[in-house]
Amino acid sequence: MEILNKKQKIILIIIVGCILLFIGYYIINKASNSGYIELETQNNEYANDTIENGIIEEDTVLENRDIVVHVTGAVHKQGIVRIEQGSRISDVIDSAGGITDEADLSKINLAYTVQDGQKIYVPNINDKEKVNTITEDAGENVIEDSNSKTEKININTASQTELETLNGIGPSTALKIINYRNENGNFKKIEDIKNVPGIGDAKFDSIKENISVK
Repeated sequence: MEILNKKQKIILIIIVGCILLFIGYYIINKASNSGYIELETQNNEYANDTIENGIIEEDTVLENRDIVVHVTGAVHKQGIVRIEQGSRISDVIDSAGGITDEADLSKINLAYTVQDGQKIYVPNINDKEKVNTITEDAGENVIEDSNSKTEKININTASQTELETLNGIGPSTALKIINYRNENGNFKKIEDIKNVPGIGDAKFDSIKENISVK
């Protein structure tokens, strides 16, 4: 005598088939979700890296942008010179075609870092007196047009927009200055701005003539 009749066998086969289909669907669905989560995680990590790199690239572009200075005196090509930010007076002279035979380099500091908008005069051996004014920071080594002086920016009260007018200070760095100021209080001296992440000696040298803590 058979334990199961024909009808019961068919029902049993259908039940077993449904169970196998359910198990197969569960396994496939779980594998698909796992792959999706992994892909989403990778995409998020890529997006974060892109944002961080974007900020770095922005600061790098700002730090490497060109500046414009006006060079006159004992050089072969007087006039406007466009050079890379952080360049020295020696670089300005090279861009102006070099010095003439009448140049007196003993009266100028060739290693001085120039800033955007300055007027640099290369002394002549026949000069009997100094031309224009002399910057306090450079002593008697750099001569620039007194009209190039502008009002200094108070880094304790300046807005983000005002800070962005400084050489090499972009939106992200300006925001870092404001955040540092809010967290640590006012800067005691202009050198304290070097405590802000992203502002090193080179960047400080390029803005120190244009900032104050008054």
